[in-house]
Amino acid sequence: MRVAVVTAPESVELRDEPIPAAGPGDVVVRVGACGLCTMERRLFLGEKRFYPVAPGHEVAGTVVEVGAAVDGLPGSPKAGDVVTVDLLTRCGTCGPCRRGRSALCKRPQGGTLSDGTVSFGAGLSDLVVVKAAQAYVTGDAPIEHAAMGEPVACVVHSLRLGGLRAGDRVAVIGAGYMGRLHMSVARLKGAFSVGMVDVSEERLTEASTAGAGWTATPDRAAETGGKQDLVFVTAGAPGALETAISLCDDGGTVVLYGAFPKDLSVGVNPDAIHHHELSIVGVYSQEPEDWREAAGLIASGRLADDLSALVTARFALDDVGEALKLAATTPVYRVLVGGIDG
Repeated sequence: MRVAVVTAPESVELRDEPIPAAGPGDVVVRVGACGLCTMERRLFLGEKRFYPVAPGHEVAGTVVEVGAAVDGLPGSPKAGDVVTVDLLTRCGTCGPCRRGRSALCKRPQGGTLSDGTVSFGAGLSDLVVVKAAQAYVTGDAPIEHAAMGEPVACVVHSLRLGGLRAGDRVAVIGAGYMGRLHMSVARLKGAFSVGMVDVSEERLTEASTAGAGWTATPDRAAETGGKQDLVFVTAGAPGALETAISLCDDGGTVVLYGAFPKDLSVGVNPDAIHHHELSIVGVYSQEPEDWREAAGLIASGRLADDLSALVTARFALDDVGEALKLAATTPVYRVLVGGIDG
């Protein structure tokens, strides 16, 4: 089978790999679509220099082989099922895993290809093998939507740790792909309103068309949206935390979802946090319960229009280099690879 390997900045090749076989508790999935996220963009641009590497972790496809231990097991994926797959390798043994915080598993993520090349998912390929417990059936949902299982699970995780309740006033700082998913899922889960904050007028216009309750640039956010119960920062830019805190009402919560520059420090007034009972919560990745909810939301079709609007382009695996270039150099929501070249 073929698997895409990024070998250097702006250099990617398709390599031949042995066809994977299902172990007793595994399923083999023929990849229908794999999304390109920030990690792939950084690898392709050379911002994250770790080569060679086989990336791709936002994967959905069709089950083509089922391991003997789970074949026919009620609730387990069957051959022919369309699934979204969780390619994280949680150890279940370290401290965070034992506390139910497996998103923070201390075992290094990833595996290797047959020649020792490091894989971070290796979903830009024809086939992947995964534990059956980490393959979630998405019913009749389009493969493009199923491929968004991982980012939707991350958003479910973000809303869960942020404590979203029906009726909450919500603001999202960053109107890119993850910001839009936050808006969509928050609305579905009963938010009273969801406002979007971004520096791009084009992104704000698109968010408004997609159903944002209000939109504003950071300097106008407090004036436009007023105080909020929950503020999600999906774009970790300088000034974003300060904007988020300024939007928070008494008893409100700021959720830091997006990654910030490693060397960025921000001054926060601890007395204001104390007297106004503000919370600042860090959120990272996702966990199995988030996957179950994400797959259910996708299968229900209730996010269908929103997810369709976030597909910028789709490429065959043979054209993975072109797909990576588009995702890395052009403002996009999601670029998908695989499943359309027969």
